[in-house]
Order: sequence, then C-alpha cells, then structure tokens
Amino acid sequence: MYNANVWSRIELQQGDITGLAVDAIVNAANSRLAGGGGVDGAIHRAAGPELVAACSRLGSCQTGDAKLTPGFNLPAKHVIHAVGPVYRDGRSGEPEALASCYRRSLQIAVDYGLETLAFPAISTGVYGYPFTDATRLAFSTTADFLAAYPNITRVIFVYFSPEDARCARDIFNELSATGK
Repeated sequence: MYNANVWSRIELQQGDITGLAVDAIVNAANSRLAGGGGVDGAIHRAAGPELVAACSRLGSCQTGDAKLTPGFNLPAKHVIHAVGPVYRDGRSGEPEALASCYRRSLQIAVDYGLETLAFPAISTGVYGYPFTDATRLAFSTTADFLAAYPNITRVIFVYFSPEDARCARDIFNELSATGK
C-alpha cells in the first residue's frame, strides 16, 4: 500500500517523448545502444549524431540494465538508455528483467541528482511484451521505487498512440485507487 503522494508524482501523457524538457528521458534501447526503430530511433534522430558517438563510447548494455548519456539536441538534459527484455512466454525472466530496467533507470536518476524523468512503454513494441502486463509492472515498480526515494519529484509515462494512453490511464486509475 502506497500513500497518495507516490501516485501524485506519476503522470501520464500521450505524445512525443523527445519534446519533453525534463532532467532525463528514458530510451527503450537495444543492447548495442546503436539506435533502432520506434522510440529508440526517434530519440537518436532528435538528439543528433553526438548521441551515437556517446553511446558507442559506452559499449553495450545488458538486458535489465541502463546507462546515461547527455541529451545533446533534446530538451531533456540526459538520456537514460534502458534495455528491456524480448518477450518469449512470460516465464523466461521477462518480468524480472523489465522491472530491473525501470529500477536501474530510476536509480541512475537518484545517483545523478535528477528529479524529473519520462519513460516510454519499454519492451511493448517490437520486443513483443504484452502492453497491459508491461504497463502494470512499470507502474508498480515505479511506485515501489518512489516510496523509498522522495527526491524524484515527477515521473512521466509517455505513450505515442492515443489507444495506449487510454489503456495506460485505465490501469493507472485502477492501481492508484487500490494503492497497489
């Protein structure tokens, strides 16, 4: 059970994550940190070629982990590159890996004194994680973390499609009403 303050620090938006002026946006990255399709490609295009160079200096990133770069041409000061799991059957460590990439992103924010960050729906695109399951896990993992770390003042979950935003809003309303 969480107090209402935890849920009040979580926001949902429909739109383009690359336009947010927050301390960090989280990138749904691949393990090579090389840019790709979806939100990963959009973030790389918006940040500019310096992001590719910064990512290449970091090397790779394991599934469930995250790494930080500057935001370059983005309104966000930083990009946290989180590598979510490819969904197989839900019994091959995917929930643990997805929760880990949210926790690692939030821990990086704490470690670097970042107070505001925005997440996309990690692993729900080409990685095939069922949207409802991933969204529930993202919200509950974030609420758990925020309960222990009051210095993160705002976490925004950004959904590109109106349909995903509506579904996420329903899940958020259910979880925040029950406090779970």
